[in-house]
Amino acid sequence: MSTVLILADFSGDHATKTTAELATAAARIGSVSAVVLAPAGKGAALAATVNQGPISNVIVIESNDFASHGVAAVADALAGVVKDKSPAALLIASHAFGKEVAARVAVLTESGIITDAVDVAADATATQLVFGGSTTVHSQVSQGTPIITVRPNSIDADVSAASPAIENATAAISDIAKKATIASSQPPVKGGRPELTEANIVVSGGRGTDGNFSAVEAFADLLGAAVGASRAATDAGWYPHSHQVGQTGKTVSPQLYVACGISGAIQHRAGMQTSKTIVVVNKDPEAPLFDIADFGVIGDLFNVLPQATAAVAAKKG
Repeated sequence: MSTVLILADFSGDHATKTTAELATAAARIGSVSAVVLAPAGKGAALAATVNQGPISNVIVIESNDFASHGVAAVADALAGVVKDKSPAALLIASHAFGKEVAARVAVLTESGIITDAVDVAADATATQLVFGGSTTVHSQVSQGTPIITVRPNSIDADVSAASPAIENATAAISDIAKKATIASSQPPVKGGRPELTEANIVVSGGRGTDGNFSAVEAFADLLGAAVGASRAATDAGWYPHSHQVGQTGKTVSPQLYVACGISGAIQHRAGMQTSKTIVVVNKDPEAPLFDIADFGVIGDLFNVLPQATAAVAAKKG
């Protein structure tokens, strides 16, 4: 069986759910090997968290160059693994860091790249949603190793326990990759809510909040959800841009997406319409987002959300 590589995705010192999603998609193509790129001395600890999904092997490479030289060093190391293993495909999480790594690896290995896939078939055909999500495209790489970035939450992950074999490897980081050095970095400040792109439930607010996200946040916290925002809300300074959902923000595909006071401009729809279930709360019955909603509530979010919050709280007992 052919080998398929995935780049293990981490949040802090643990592999994310996205790693299991990548492994699930990769297993359709062949035997899954996860690549763990770690600071010196931390490879074993990080590899131990890569324990979900159909992963048969973990390739661990340790180097302080990853922290010192960032994405260029990561791409060098990953390209080396690709050249050594000649995999049937390489799958990477489709966030800003992952897409930059994928692009650099594609150049280094003279391979084709497909970004923002929402599904991957057994023959490495990728499914994408383009033109603001209005068109579905099926694509294949025709040269080199297929390099595919996959949107988090797009694939139902196999989270069964895995006990993969551990393989230690080394990587040669080129002088070109070391031309830029990271002088300092600071991880993002995390609150008590899930990461937006990985959350199973997202509750988003828009122009209809009029800058008051308290009802949105209360409902999200009760559901254990992440909080998102439309571009109108972030541009107005009502919510941080890091929480923007849309074509120019983050793309989410949760099991449940609740849109509160969001009309549904095409750029917002492009960032959330692959959600499994969409609930829309808006006092405008003509809001475009109702067109793709599974459930819709016509009403003021400041009346609807407190009632929904109270009802869910009562149900929880």
